[in-house]
Amino acid sequence: MKSIFLRIYGGMLLTLVVVGALGLLTLRVVNDVRAQDYRQELARGTFRLMSDELVPMEEVDRKRAILQWSRLMGIPLSLQHLDSLGLESRARARLMNGEVLVEQSAPHLFKVYSQVSLQESLVLVGEVEQVSEQLARATLYMVMDELRRYPASEQPYHLARIVRDKQFGYDVHLKRLKEVDLDDDQSRRVEEGDTVLALGKNGDSLRVLAGIVGTPWVLELGPIERMNPYPPQLLLLLAALGLTLIGLTLYLLVSRLEQRLRSLESAAARLARGSLDARAEVSGADSVGRLAGAFNHMAVQIQRLIMVQRELVRAVSHELRTPVARLRFGLEMIESAETDTARQKYMAGMDGDIQDLDQLVDEMLTYARLEQGSPALSYKAVELGALIEQVVTEIAPLRREVLVTCEAGPLVPFDQGSWIEAEPRYLHRALQNLLSNAIRYAEGRVRVSYRVSLDRCQVDVEDDGPGVPEDRWERLFTPFFRVDDSRTRVTGGHGLGLSIVRRIIHWHGGRASISRSESLGGACFTLAWPRRQALLKE
Repeated sequence: MKSIFLRIYGGMLLTLVVVGALGLLTLRVVNDVRAQDYRQELARGTFRLMSDELVPMEEVDRKRAILQWSRLMGIPLSLQHLDSLGLESRARARLMNGEVLVEQSAPHLFKVYSQVSLQESLVLVGEVEQVSEQLARATLYMVMDELRRYPASEQPYHLARIVRDKQFGYDVHLKRLKEVDLDDDQSRRVEEGDTVLALGKNGDSLRVLAGIVGTPWVLELGPIERMNPYPPQLLLLLAALGLTLIGLTLYLLVSRLEQRLRSLESAAARLARGSLDARAEVSGADSVGRLAGAFNHMAVQIQRLIMVQRELVRAVSHELRTPVARLRFGLEMIESAETDTARQKYMAGMDGDIQDLDQLVDEMLTYARLEQGSPALSYKAVELGALIEQVVTEIAPLRREVLVTCEAGPLVPFDQGSWIEAEPRYLHRALQNLLSNAIRYAEGRVRVSYRVSLDRCQVDVEDDGPGVPEDRWERLFTPFFRVDDSRTRVTGGHGLGLSIVRRIIHWHGGRASISRSESLGGACFTLAWPRRQALLKE
C-alpha cells in the first residue's frame, strides 16, 4: 500500500512539472500569436492606403510612388507578382481576400504583403524592422496628403471614410489644436506643420501628431499601444499558485483515497485473521466504493460458505454415527453368531449400511460442489416431457403400490413442444430427488405435471401423503433438515435431496418452492426457471 501511494505522489510531482513546462510553452506561443496580430493591426491601414493609391496608376507612376514612399518610410518597398512570392496556399488565400500579411523573415525583420491588383496578381511588399513608429510617421504623411485634396470643412468626413475603408489598427482623429494635450513647444511645432511624437504617461503608448497647414486641424494617430508580452515572472507566479492549488486538491483527494483504501485494507486483514464479520465502509459510488461493495459481497459469501461448511461437517459427523454404529454392532454380532444363516443376515445388514454410506457421500459431494459456486453447466436443448417420463420410469418401481401419473400442461409455442434449455444431468438429478421424495411419503398416488411458456417452464410434483407443516416450509430446503426425523429413519434419506434440488434450480436461474396440493392433499413441490438460459453451450 505504501509503495502504491509513493508512486501516486511521484506521479503527481511529475504531473506538476509537466504542467509547468506546458505553461511556459503556452506562454511563448500566446506571446507569438499576440505579437503577430499586433504587427498586422499596425501595418494593415498603412499598406491598404498605399495599395489603393497604386491601383489606378500607370506602371511608371507606380514605380515613382513606391520609390517616394520607400524614402518617406525608410524601408524598401517593391511591387511583385503573387506567384513569385512562394507563399503557402493559406497565406495566398488570405492575401487574395484583402488581408494584410506580416511574416517574420529574420530575427528582427518582417515582410509585409498587401494586394494591389487581383487581376494582375500584384502584391506590395515591404521590409520593416519595427512595425510601429516607423509606419505611423509614414501613415500620418500619407493621410495628410489624402486630406489636402479636400476643403478643410470636408476633411473630417473624408477622414472617417478613410479610417472605415482602410481599417487602421489604432485611432485616427482630426482635432483642433486647443483640444490636443501638448506642452507649449510641442503645440508650436504642431502648428507649424511639424511631426510630434508624444509618449503616454507610463511610456507604454505613442501618439503621432502633425498640423495640416492652412487648416485648423491637427491630425492625431494613436494612442498606439506598445506590444507588452506577458512576462514569464507573471506566468511563473500564476503557475506556482495554480500548481499549488492543484497539488493541494490532489493531495486532499489522494489522502481521502488513501484513508478509504487503508480502511479496506484493515477490513481485509481482519477477515484474514478469521473475523468473518469484518466489513469495509462503503461510501460513494466511485471505483473505491464499488471495490468496497465487492469486498463486502465477497466477505458475505466467504462467511456463508464457511458456515455451510461447518454445518456440513457437524451434520456429516451426526449422519455417520448411525451407520458406523450399525457396522460395529454387525461386526460384533458376526463374531458371536453361531450359524451361517445368522452371519449372512448380519452381513446383509452391514452391506445395506455401506450402501447407505455411499449414498450419503455421493449426496454430500454433490451438495458441496453446488454450494462452492457456479458449477460447470453445459446447457443443451432438452425435451422436458421426455425427461420427466424417463425419471418416472426409473423411480416408479421403487414403490409399485404408488400410482405415478405424468400430465402435460399448456405448451407455448405449440410448434416447439416442451423443448427447453437446461443442463440435462443436473435437471435429471433434481427431478429424481423430488419424485423419490414424493414416492417415499405418498399414500398411493403421485402426480407430475409440467407446462412450458414462451419464457418460463414449470414442473409440479404432488403427492397424497401427510404433507409438510406450513411453519417448516422455509427450512425444508436447508441441508440435513428433516420434518420428522424418526419417520425419515424408516423411509430413508439424509436431508440433502431437497437442498440439492434448490441449488440446481438456482444455477438454472429459477427457484424451488413448496405448497399444499389442492387436489391430492399432500405436498406440492414446484420448480420454475427460465426456458432459455443466458449462456447456452451446444
